[in-house]
Amino acid sequence: MLLEEQVGEALKTGGLTVATAESCTGGLIASRLTDISGSSAYLLGGVVAYSNAMKMKLLSVAEQTLIDYGAVSEPTAHEMAVGARALIGTDYALSVTGIAGPGGGTDEKPVGLTYIGLAGPGGMVIVEGHVWEHDRLGNKQASADAALRLLLKGLSF
Repeated sequence: MLLEEQVGEALKTGGLTVATAESCTGGLIASRLTDISGSSAYLLGGVVAYSNAMKMKLLSVAEQTLIDYGAVSEPTAHEMAVGARALIGTDYALSVTGIAGPGGGTDEKPVGLTYIGLAGPGGMVIVEGHVWEHDRLGNKQASADAALRLLLKGLSF
């Protein structure tokens, strides 16, 4: 069974909803979730916030967070997930921010660096950091896979 099918079944069984806040994945997570028939029962919406301005305006990421830590950081992924959950009004929200490549990396933040956030009930927020070593599309796919796995993990708490 595909990850998106597993996520859908778990959300439907629990009567739960999810939103997405995506940067480097460009909507891939929402796309994969909507590949499953009946996903409108649990996916309420998503935001592709590629620029810092949109992260601040739509997802309530603090400007100081972006100044202090950058767009690709654990604090930004945290605020993106919390912001999406509040904006869309869901039980859970997934966020992804990273450097898909092939350009844009530095010694401090290499190509493939990605942070995935999950916000849920009771103030629960989990953020995972990964460094993928694929090409751009592979990094996006790996990030989407990891986000869906994180949601499954969060649903089992």
